Amino acid sequence: MKNKKSRGIKNRDNLGWIFIAPFLVVFLTFSIYPVLRTLYLSFTDYTGFNQPAWTGLENYMRVFKDKLFWEAFGNTLKIWGVNIVLQLGIAFLLTIVFSDIKYRMRGLGVFRAMFYLPNLIAATSVAFLFKTLLDWKFGSVNQILTGMGIVDAPVDWLGTPALLRTVVGVIGAWMWFGNSFIMLMAGVQGINGDYFEAAAIDGAGRWKIFGSITLPLLRPILLYVAITSLIGGLQIFDIPYLISLGQAKMTRSVNTAVMHLYNMAFKNRQIGYAGSLAFILFFIIAICSVIVYRLMYAKEVD
Repeated sequence: MKNKKSRGIKNRDNLGWIFIAPFLVVFLTFSIYPVLRTLYLSFTDYTGFNQPAWTGLENYMRVFKDKLFWEAFGNTLKIWGVNIVLQLGIAFLLTIVFSDIKYRMRGLGVFRAMFYLPNLIAATSVAFLFKTLLDWKFGSVNQILTGMGIVDAPVDWLGTPALLRTVVGVIGAWMWFGNSFIMLMAGVQGINGDYFEAAAIDGAGRWKIFGSITLPLLRPILLYVAITSLIGGLQIFDIPYLISLGQAKMTRSVNTAVMHLYNMAFKNRQIGYAGSLAFILFFIIAICSVIVYRLMYAKEVD
């Protein structure tokens, strides 16, 4: 009887593999295999039409001498810097407003949907919208600014390198601040309300409560938001690519690391070298993520 029961349990447990098999096959085929294939090709001279020939570390050594890549990485950091300051700044401000126990804001669900809405719009539509609004001659933004007398002449938003990078950073912040706000508010709602009530009874102000209670207890969520924003920011591609499309002279000013990788792989047909760029970028992101983690948990680590 015991043998029959144990066999039945084993057979029933083995059925689990049948249920996870579809996911496992898809995951191995479309996630793990491409990564391993790219890693292999990064050590070759593959162009997409030739038989890959092993070149060792030649591609990786070339990355460190590639001035265009490091220029593109610098552009990425500049765009991400504008993005992260605005994104987290607005998200934090809204979190403070909506988590205030004295002035409780109603309609949080409606505001969540409104703030998250830009994240649901396709990047193509967003880029086209802002290209239309910021057009030098016919854009609504310049017409409003000149009509109100704020500026004397139309501003060339998309034709000035520094302004174009700022515009791309602002667009990214506008698209993603709602996601950060939802994450932070979820963290606030997970904090025991007794802490806030006790602090209010003791006479603590809203800034004291936020700095001494809310912020420390939000650290895990804040770490997640910071690292995911870092990963997404250093991989930015769609908005810079689309908003600079058709402006060849301005493409270089918003040429990001992933755009450079894309150009090497699909325009210059240097797929092996593009693979090495991908893994160098992966290691940079991993190192930056570890640094962010260490900075946020410095006291606990020490």
